[in-house]
Amino acid sequence: MDIAKKIDHTMLKPEAGKDVVVRYCQEAREHGFASVCVNSVYVPLVKKTLAGSDVKVCSVVGFPLGAMSTRAKAFEAKCAVEDGADEIDMVLPIGALKDGDFQAVENDIRAVVEASAPALVKVILETCLLTKEEIKKACRLSEQAGAAFVKTSTGFSTGGATLEDIQLMKASVSPKMQIKASGGIRTKAFAEELLEAGADRIGAGNGMILL
Repeated sequence: MDIAKKIDHTMLKPEAGKDVVVRYCQEAREHGFASVCVNSVYVPLVKKTLAGSDVKVCSVVGFPLGAMSTRAKAFEAKCAVEDGADEIDMVLPIGALKDGDFQAVENDIRAVVEASAPALVKVILETCLLTKEEIKKACRLSEQAGAAFVKTSTGFSTGGATLEDIQLMKASVSPKMQIKASGGIRTKAFAEELLEAGADRIGAGNGMILL
């Protein structure tokens, strides 16, 4: 398994400066990672540094809480795509999901999907905060709203990816939807287990340790 092509090499730490971001881009080019995932402020730098490579530019939106207005999320997504993002990883409104306000959740995701076109959207569920039923519902809402992926975690909450969550998410969407596992993935063996369980992409704060 060529795991490198499945990895989103991710640097979202608030203290990360330009030198760190450029290093991540260089590592991604060298090893053929799927993308470099950064906060939206660094999208132009990543786009420039990855020019001429096959590595995608990925930006997070509404990160890490998902608890801002839908208009703000959509605008952030639009700006990121205009700056060069190929993929958008958004956090859904977790509070609305837990309140059972499913229309608000779907509307939030759809607004980001529409603002992000033609970039694809991955919806971060933050599975550690959800029940199994909420995970299933979030997956279905994400697909209905036009997202391309559902994703387990931000890596900034109380837990990360689990095999059980990946299996549940895979069973909750149609075959056209993809799954991204992220949060707490620190060994190649665990990454491979997640891929075997149904994940299509791995988000890792240090993709180098998974090679």
